[in-house]
This record gives sequence, structure tokens and C-alpha cells, in this order.
Amino acid sequence: MSVPLKIKVCGLVEPQNIIAVDQLGPDYLGYIFYPQSPRHMDKNPANLPETKARKVGVFVDADFDAMVKKARYFKLQTIQLHGNETPETCIKLKALGFEVFKAFAINEASTQSLIAPYNDACDLFLFDAKTELKGGSGKKFNWNKLNELAAIGPFLLSGGIGPNDAQAIKQLNLTNLMGIDINSRFEVEPGIKVPALIEKFIKQLNSD
Repeated sequence: MSVPLKIKVCGLVEPQNIIAVDQLGPDYLGYIFYPQSPRHMDKNPANLPETKARKVGVFVDADFDAMVKKARYFKLQTIQLHGNETPETCIKLKALGFEVFKAFAINEASTQSLIAPYNDACDLFLFDAKTELKGGSGKKFNWNKLNELAAIGPFLLSGGIGPNDAQAIKQLNLTNLMGIDINSRFEVEPGIKVPALIEKFIKQLNSD
């Protein structure tokens, strides 16, 4: 790959772990603001450490005003919408100055027509496995489906990506694949990442 893939590490909760992961040079660090998630950020100190990586807040069908208030309180730069949010919601967030990711749970029934209305409403898509947890399940979806979505906007690949998947990802010939989102398979427990595994994965992903 001529252009290095962007790296997003999602589901962090503990300040020292956040700092350790940030030192590895990811592009994005994700914090989950969804009460049903075991990586729910509200259970942890509100004062996130400053990082070089962009701060991404993950929300699921949240009240708009409450979401914006929380995003400003936590000094988030990017908002990732992981529910049934409309293109209009994405546009309103972009108008407030946020970078916006719209996540879609991919299964065999997923089609380009379901996703295309968001093409001009968000900055990046995120394609994840379809689960009840809304992410962080450790499960992959059928990556062959990505070939059917090649005509839509740029996306991050998510869903069960683990330390041994770098070579398979490098073989994906998709011009709209912009980056990788990693989470549960790089943890020692929910929300606590293993920096050594992430460092090895990034090096393998960026090697020739």
C-alpha cells in the first residue's frame, strides 16, 4: 500500500493506558459513551489526558444536545455515530465543527443503497460486524461484502480485527479503505489495551 492506513484504537478507559497507546502513534483514540458497553467512558475519570491522536467519541442514538454537550466537555474532535442516526444528524454535527464517522453493521443483507444517503453527510464510514453490543464483540463480518461497497465513500474497517490480521488486510485491494479500527482483540480486559500487541500490528501493517 502506498499510503499508510490510518489506525483507530477504540474502547479505551484508563488514563495511563491511553497515554501508553497514544505513544505508539495511532491516528485516532476512541472513547465509548454508550451505557450498555463494558467500555463505557462515563464510568471513568472525565478528564481525559491530552493526546497526539484525535479524540473520537462513540455514541449510539444519543440525544443530540446531550451528545454535543458531552463532546465539548471531553474536548472530542470526532464523533462516531453507531446507531440509527440520520444523515441530517451527521450534517448538523459537521456544521458545529466536528469530524463525523457513521458506523454501519455489515451483514449479508447490507447494500450500497442503504449507506449511500450518508455519502455527503459524514467524513468516513466505519464498517463493523452486526452484533447486539454495537461493536467491541471481537467478531468479523464477511469481508467479501466490501467489494459490493466499493463505489461509496472512504471507510475504516472494524469488527474482530486481531494481531494476526495485518497480512490479510494488506491484501485487500480496495481504494476506499482508509484505515483500521481495533478494539477487543488487543485487550487484557475490557477497555485495557496491550500496547505491545498494537505496536507489532502497526509495524506489520506498514511493512512492505
